[in-house]
Amino acid sequence: MSKILIIEDELSIAELERDYLEINGYSVDMEHSGDKGLARALNESYDLIILDLMLPKVDGFEICRKIRSQKDTPIIMISAKKEDIDKIRGLGLGADDYMIKPFSPGEMVARVKAHLARYERFIGNREHKHDEIRVRGLLIDKTSRRVHVNEEEVAFTTKEFELLSFLAVNPNRVFSKDQLFDRIWGMDSFGDISTVTVHIRKIREKVELDPSNPQYIETVWGAGYRFQL
Repeated sequence: MSKILIIEDELSIAELERDYLEINGYSVDMEHSGDKGLARALNESYDLIILDLMLPKVDGFEICRKIRSQKDTPIIMISAKKEDIDKIRGLGLGADDYMIKPFSPGEMVARVKAHLARYERFIGNREHKHDEIRVRGLLIDKTSRRVHVNEEEVAFTTKEFELLSFLAVNPNRVFSKDQLFDRIWGMDSFGDISTVTVHIRKIREKVELDPSNPQYIETVWGAGYRFQL
């Protein structure tokens, strides 16, 4: 049974989310303040976290940032804020999805199922043979899901690793934002293709010596992105 943590200060919303998730067979824990939610997210094991943006003591952005520094657990960020800047910031910090209140509980459950399924497929069978991609100073270990740049390990979120790996195993081929979004987030995803741009920027910041003049992921203006050998 998948275990989910809800960090939400509005009790009625948290209970509604919990009830719908439990009906669908999930085990659910709840916290109503940012500090307690963060402590639980870091110290316990969860398959997915539903994270409200506006929380007392520690806000959702800071919680997301700290979780991502240690774990790649899928995070669905929830907010009443509709501004694109908040969505872009949340996705840039490593959230896997962003939902705007009010939303249908059924839609929330559908998103939870989709993200859990993708995460489970991605971590896959640990018995698969060792699979590495080496390009100049970049090493992508697909079995252990680790990335090394000039022999130093760099932390990647799940979606960042999926995106980098996909581009690297298809070198010198241009993929549009729509194609990358469909491939990494899925045709049935509820996200926004702007997340592709956000994730490409974050990847470049981690692997490129000069992100403004990338040697690995090239922007092909008007077409998309290409991984260069």
